[in-house]
Order: sequence, then C-alpha cells, then structure tokens
Amino acid sequence: MNFAKHTNQKVFRLIILTVFVILVWISFRVYPAFFQKMYVLLLHGDVRGSVHFIRSYGPYSMIVSFLLIVFINTVAVLPNIFILAANGVIFGVVEGTIISWLAESVGVILSFILMRYFFHDVAHSVIIRSNALKRIDEFSGKQGFRVMLVARCIPYVPSGLITALGAVSSITLADYALATFIGKLPSAWIEVTLGHDLLSYQDHVMRLTLLIFLSIALYYFLARKKKQQ
Repeated sequence: MNFAKHTNQKVFRLIILTVFVILVWISFRVYPAFFQKMYVLLLHGDVRGSVHFIRSYGPYSMIVSFLLIVFINTVAVLPNIFILAANGVIFGVVEGTIISWLAESVGVILSFILMRYFFHDVAHSVIIRSNALKRIDEFSGKQGFRVMLVARCIPYVPSGLITALGAVSSITLADYALATFIGKLPSAWIEVTLGHDLLSYQDHVMRLTLLIFLSIALYYFLARKKKQQ
C-alpha cells in the first residue's frame, strides 16, 4: 500500500517536472529573441533598456512585465530588481508596485512548491542527521510565519535563497504563501520606488533619501534580531 502510494507520488512528480520543462522549452523555442534580450538586460542591470523593451509591447507591456517577473522568481536564477525599477518608470509607483508585488508573490510561491515537492526529501534527510540543522528546522516550523514575514519585508534580499530555506523548513505552504503576500508588499514598494526615483532623483530627493534610510534601518533590524537569537 505504502509502496504503491510512494510510486504514484514519484510518477506524479515526474509528470509535473516534465510538463514544466516542456513549457519552458516551448517558450524558449517560440520566443528566443525575447529571452535572449531580457537575459542581456538583466545581466548588465540595464534599467533604461528594460524600460524601452517592456514599453515596446504597447498595451501588452503590463502582461509581459508580470509574466517575466513570475518566470524569474520561479526559476530563481536571475535578479529581477531591474524589472521592478522599470515598472516604477513605466507604470508609476502605485501600479508598478501592485504588478511587481503580485508577480513576485506568485513566482516565489511556485518556486517554493517546486523546491519542496522535488527536493524536500533530500533536505529533510540532511536535517535529521544534524542536531544543529534540526533545531533550525524546528524553529522555522514553530515560528515559520513570523520568520518568513520579516525576511520577505527586507528589500534586495536574494529571493531564491529565502525560498530555498523555506522549502527545506517545516513551514506550511499556507503560512509561506500568506507571509509572502504580506511581506512582499513593502519590499516591492521600496524597490519599485527606489528604482523610479533613482532615474529622476532631482525631482524626488527627499523621498529617495527617506527610502534609503528605511532600507538601512530594515537591514539593521534584521541583523540585530539575528544576533539576539
């Protein structure tokens, strides 16, 4: 019974992974120029180039930006801070924040599901063999929501790293998703607004200064909490 259930789970996982790989492959085959161009822009951190590229899709630019951020956060390879900054320039701070917040949240939740579903068993076996790692796993399980909420609030923290840590911990998917949706909102707002204001800093000196100090204060708070624990 258990063997059959385990076999069915492995087959189901293989099917999901195969479908995901096929979808990614089809996307690359159908729109190779799109991915090549965005790879170059992200690799060089070209905000103005990203703005021009996304704007070139006209009425579909919002959809393109949303799907692009979802994809980047799902694969957790390339940074998306330049796309968030571009969103601030293209759509304004309010709409740019909403698009970036929703797209990032969806992307990291999908990434969490993939990481936990395919790699959690291996990570869990490592945790069991280490007392220190086991304590970390128990901590993340008991206070996982609060830990994830604080981590997601901090701007410019590597999203893939936080997702991976959450995937191998005991936090539930529901707690992870809720903490992500809540925590990603302030971090997305800071990243979008900073990107917007940096390209027109003459008009937003005061807000830009306040946001920089706010970001520093958040990092200080995180470092202090880590030291206390």
